[in-house]
This record gives sequence, structure tokens and C-alpha cells, in this order.
Amino acid sequence: MSRPTLLFPAVAAVAAGVAGTFWSARVSCKPAARPSALRSTRPPSFLCRWQPEGRAGRITPTPTPTPPTSPRAGTMEDVKLEFPSLPQCKEDAEEWTYPMRREMQEILPGLFLGPYSSAMKSKLPILQKYGITHIICIRQNIEANFVKPNFQQLFRYLVLDIADNPVENIIRYFPMTKEFIDGSLQTGGKVLVHGNAGISRSAAFVIAYIMETFGMKYRDAFAYVQERRFCINPNAGFVHQLQEYEAIYLAKLTIQMMSPLQIERSLSVHSGPTGSLKRTHEEEEDFGNMQVATAQNG
Repeated sequence: MSRPTLLFPAVAAVAAGVAGTFWSARVSCKPAARPSALRSTRPPSFLCRWQPEGRAGRITPTPTPTPPTSPRAGTMEDVKLEFPSLPQCKEDAEEWTYPMRREMQEILPGLFLGPYSSAMKSKLPILQKYGITHIICIRQNIEANFVKPNFQQLFRYLVLDIADNPVENIIRYFPMTKEFIDGSLQTGGKVLVHGNAGISRSAAFVIAYIMETFGMKYRDAFAYVQERRFCINPNAGFVHQLQEYEAIYLAKLTIQMMSPLQIERSLSVHSGPTGSLKRTHEEEEDFGNMQVATAQNG
């Protein structure tokens, strides 16, 4: 009987060639180390594949796949806010005494806080001595007869009609007061913020300005202002609003720094499933129709 390799010469030749390629392949790797050494030095994510080159071969590393981008990348949580450093208290700061409550104190370089008595007509020489150029006057309507802007021809005024009442909404005035103060300080001016006593309303506005400008929490900003004007004491409603303003100004500054794409991604992450808003409107409309029907039947 003839040998199988003689019956199929073409197949035998191909088989011989493949075998020769396999056994003559050169591998461009170092000799294998002991299993323990290999486990300690070889990264677990190092992948290899064999690529023949003619009758030789080599082992080349396969790049580690790049992890997929997180769907939250580029959202509001990824924006990092930066704030300027807060000026430190002067070492030679004057010790607080009770009569000082009738005077104004410098809280920040160029920003003063005090009572109305520090802005009366008789105090013009002192205001000019300290270089005051802008004044924020905070009062309510019934105080307008005696708490008023006395030097409109000399200083630039911002007058706010606000009662020292816990239910008074002061957050809505924070943006305009910050813009007013920033505009003064950026042009080399100096600002006095005063109410009637310089304890509650005016102190709350100065605290809000420091919070937003330096990225501070309410309690830290309060302590900073109190170190310079010890008698401050915003009413409970103002304190609550200042604590709420912490999240408001951070969100506002974050959105200002975000690109349109980041805003779109953030909205898509934080919004509910598609159609939830439509269902809400439909439910509210149904509820309103039920109320009307109940009233008509009653």
C-alpha cells in the first residue's frame, strides 16, 4: 500500500510548510520567568497576540482598551470654582468698646459697615477722611424721614427700602448690592453700607457679599465680620436666608463657568425620564378640573 503522503502531495507540502513556519518562528520576548516572578512583574492587563512575518513571528502588546466616558463627565459636579484669598485681620486691630457701635468699621479693604449715625451730615469730614465714594443706605419707608441720603451731590448712593423683619425677602437684593460694591472697589472707590443701627440689615448684606466673593459659608463669613464689628446680629429670618444663599450663589457661579455642552449634559443627568414633565402637567390639569367640579357640585 502507498504511503498517505504520496497520495496527497499538495496537502503534505502545505502541512510541512505550516509545521516549518511554526517551529522556525522567532519570538522577540525574554525567556519565561518562574511563575512566581512572572506574577509579581507582569501587569495583569498586558495582552499579547502572535503576528507571523514570513516564516517568523513576534509577540506585540495589545493596547489596553480605554474605559468608556462617564455619562456624568462635563456636568455641574466637574466644575471647580476658585475664589480669591480673604484678607486677614490686622494685628493692631482696635479692641472693641461699646461706643464703637456708633461708628463705622472697615470690614474689607474699601468696604465699611456702620450705623446711620456714621453717615449723618455732621460726619462728612470723617467720610471724606476715609475716602468714601459710594454709600448703600438700607431703610424702610417709615424711616425715610430720618434715614436718608444726605450727600447725593458728593457720593453715589444705592437706597434699598427693606424692613428689619424676619419675613422680608433680602436675597433678591444681593445681586445688585454685589454689583454696586464691586463696581466701586474695581475703580478704586470705597463703600459704606449702613442701615439704622448697623446691626441686622446692613450686616446681612455685608455677610452675603463676603460669602459670594470669597466662597465662604455663612457661619465663617459671620465670624469674619463680627471680628471687625462685634455688635452685628442679623434677625433669624435673615440668618436663614443667608444659609440658603450658600447653595444659590454656588450654583449661579458654577453655571456661569460652564460651557453650553456642560449645561446640556448636566440637565440631562439631573432631569427625570422623558415624559415625566408632560405627565406632571396633565396631572395638575386633572386635579384643577376636579377642584372646579367639586366647587360646582358643592
